[in-house]
Formats: sequence, structure tokens, C-alpha cells
Amino acid sequence: MNALLEIREVSKSFPGVKALDKVSFSVKAGTTHALMGENGAGKSTLMKCLFGVYRKDSGSFLLEGEKIDFKTSREALSRGVAMVHQELNQAGKLTVAENVYLGRFPKYNKYLPFINMKEAIRLTEKLFESLSVKVDPRAKIETLSVSQRQMVEIAKAVSYGAKIIVFDEPTSSLNTDEANTLFSIIEKLKKDGCGIIYISHKMEEILRISDEVTVMRDGKYIATNDAKELTTEKIIKLMVGRELSGRYPERNGEIGAPLFTAENLSDEYTHLFDVSFTLHRGEILGIAGLDGSGRTELLENLFGLSTRKSGRLYLEGQEIFNRSAEEAIKNGFAFVTEERRASGIFGILSIRENTVISSLKDHLFGPFLSNKKMSEATVSYIKRLGIKTPSEKTKIRSLSGGNQQKVIFARWMLTDPTVLLLDEPTRGIDVGAKYEIYTLINELAKAGRGIILVSSEMPELIGLCDRIMVMSGGRQSGTVSRGAGEEEIMTLATRYL
Repeated sequence: MNALLEIREVSKSFPGVKALDKVSFSVKAGTTHALMGENGAGKSTLMKCLFGVYRKDSGSFLLEGEKIDFKTSREALSRGVAMVHQELNQAGKLTVAENVYLGRFPKYNKYLPFINMKEAIRLTEKLFESLSVKVDPRAKIETLSVSQRQMVEIAKAVSYGAKIIVFDEPTSSLNTDEANTLFSIIEKLKKDGCGIIYISHKMEEILRISDEVTVMRDGKYIATNDAKELTTEKIIKLMVGRELSGRYPERNGEIGAPLFTAENLSDEYTHLFDVSFTLHRGEILGIAGLDGSGRTELLENLFGLSTRKSGRLYLEGQEIFNRSAEEAIKNGFAFVTEERRASGIFGILSIRENTVISSLKDHLFGPFLSNKKMSEATVSYIKRLGIKTPSEKTKIRSLSGGNQQKVIFARWMLTDPTVLLLDEPTRGIDVGAKYEIYTLINELAKAGRGIILVSSEMPELIGLCDRIMVMSGGRQSGTVSRGAGEEEIMTLATRYL
């Protein structure tokens, strides 16, 4: 079978970093070609070079035998190359239909420059129906859940009728049903002769839908294999250059006395009703549930980011209120949010600024901020957490997702928190970086912190947590002990639906 897309010795450097080093492989028409590697391996950088977001330093791309060198993403789309980015970049104030057809709105006719919004809505409805996407085209993007916004972006890419579609971590925010819908879409595209490049860290997913798998490491091409010949263990060894003895570090800390208690929590404006639980010192309490079950709403309520309708909070027996994020931080709470780009990092700021921003009072020299203190604190965590960066002054947006997440952990560790709220802390992170974050979470629990962990990945909850509280329809539907099975948890997750 002839190659639809050929990538020949593509290289790309950023200041202090060789992101791509003569990478070569090809993608066949009508196949799904998985691209795997640790965070920082160069996967997204390579695809951004293809899509016109970055300019490659050397090498070439060939589409159906013809050399291509897109200078903008608009040019790539016009030539049949589309990309669904890991970090969503949508116009929140616009409707779904406006986002789908932004820059190419249908007109009433070719002679008048007026936008036919009614036609845009009709075309969006038709597109969504063909793809089994259940989203209202008239809804504002900012009102949608993360998973709904992701499905809109996937449908938008398909609407271009592209020959090549790149999916960068497309299921990182999708529930099981939505992921299955995506896999059905991919099968349809393959039958139409489209070539799919699929970036993901989810091993089972890759082995399920891929025809071929290419692995990259440290900006270099490592190998391409038929997916049928691979196992999870073989992929991990290719990715990290070593075998990981287990996906989850051993839990060896002791669970102490009750640390934090929430009683009858309800929220004024979100789906959260009468939730009560107790968190012990040294405990990792998992929160499971389907999309929209109230998991994120619970953490936001605890951190003072939403309006509490009723309920009480107690920390070490003393009542606290956490009416704002500032008050929550003073009370010893830290919150790693679900969306790194939207609410986790300050993309235009440096690693140092992102690291110390929640603990500025600890880095004063008299009334002024001390560059020396901030630098020492940041460098110590860069070393401790193994953050891959040329410098503490590097803009955080230039780091891989896994390294950005480590910076966020460093930020909160500098506040010396008592209770950590973690919302999807390993989303979009490779298996090696995941293990490092799992180890860090274990260390924090062993040091006596209390940790509340929300995750959409059931094996992660089962592998890490001491107990798992299950949410359903905004309500607490049950709590299971360590060692519980996925079937038991899923039964509880559907209890109030």
C-alpha cells in the first residue's frame, strides 16, 4: 500500500532544546497510525510542524507524493490536513455552529457578503447527526462541558473532508460512550480512505484502534510496528527505554486520624447535593463517576470556587468556610485543576513565575520580591521533580503537558498544603511521567497530607486510592474500599441516572 503521507528526516529546535532529530515514518491511506512516546518526545511538535503551527528546521513532508510546507494552519486545512489539538482553543462567547464554521461561514449567495447563520446551524446539525454527536449547535461554547467541547472540535476537523486528520489526545476528556463514538467516527473515516494519526498515552485504546504504532523518544524516531504484534509491556519499553515493574507504586504509608470532614454539602448553582465524607491523614480518597456526576463540582465547592448552598467543613475538628480560593489556600488547601491550559498555567509567564505565584509572601526581601529566593525555590523543584526545561526562565507554554503538570505540583507544594484536591492530575501525560506523579502523590500522602483524587481512569483510581467515593447525578452513591472491582464502581456510578 502506497504512503498517503511521508515524513522524511524532520528536525526542529527551540532555544536550548532539540525537539525533533531527523524523524522519518509514513502513514498509509485508510489506516490509523498511532504516535506514542513520553511527554517531551516530540510527538505534538512534529504534528504542529506538519500543520503549519511551527516551521521545521529541515526535512520534508510529502502528501500523496507532493512536497508540502504549510506556513499556516489555514493553508493546511485547505490542502486536506486537519488537526484536533490536545489543548482546546475555542471562542467561548460564540455558539457551537459559529466555532465549527469560523472563517468559512456559508453566505446567502456569492454576490453578497452576509453570513447565513441559519444555514450554518443546519449544516452543523447535519454534521453532528452523521457523527452521532449530541450537542446543540446554538449553545455557547463556554456553557459546554470539556468533553462536549472536545467532541465539537473533533466534528469540526471531520467537516473539512481532510485526507489526513491528526488526533492529539482526543479522549483525554471523553467518557466511555463518547470515546466509543469517536472510534466509530475513525472507522468511517478509514473506510473513506482517510489517514489517521492518533496520539495517545492510553495503551488499551492504542492497541484497540491502531493499525501501526510509531514510538518516539527524546525527539528521535525509535520504531514502527504492526499494532497486532505489540503488547502494553513492549510499548512501554520502547517509550521509556526500560521496563516499568508496575504501573502504580506500592502504597506503604499509614492512614492516620481524621483530618478533614465535609457535612451535607450542596451547591447553589451546580449539580451537587448533600455530599458528606471524612478524609484521614495520609489517605488518598478517590472520586469516581461519569461525566457530569459532580466530581469536579465537589472539588470546586471545597476550594471556594462555587457558591455553597448548605453544608459545613471541618479541618482537624475546627470549622472552616473556604468562601474563596484565597481563603482555601490560607486554610491549607491546594487545587490542581482539570484543564491545565485554561485554569492551571499562566502560559505567557516563565516556569519560575508559575511556580512561586501562590507563595509570593514567602519570597520577599523586605517589601520586595527576591529574585534569588524565587530562583532557588524553583530550581530546587525542577531538580526534585525532574522537570525537563532549558531554564527556570523558559515560558511554561513551551513545555510538554507532563512537565507543565509537574510545575503546577511544585507551585502547590511550595504552599505546604494540608489537603490536596487533584482533578485529573495525569490527563494527557505519558506512562513514565504518570508514574513519577503517582510516586509524588504517594510521598505527599506518606508525609501526612490528605489527598482527594478525581480521575476518569478507573485503573488509576483502583491502583492509587485507599478508598473510592462514587458520584452519580450530583449525589454520593456509595464508597468502596481498596481492591474493589470496576463493575462494582460502575454500578454505583449509574445509580442516580
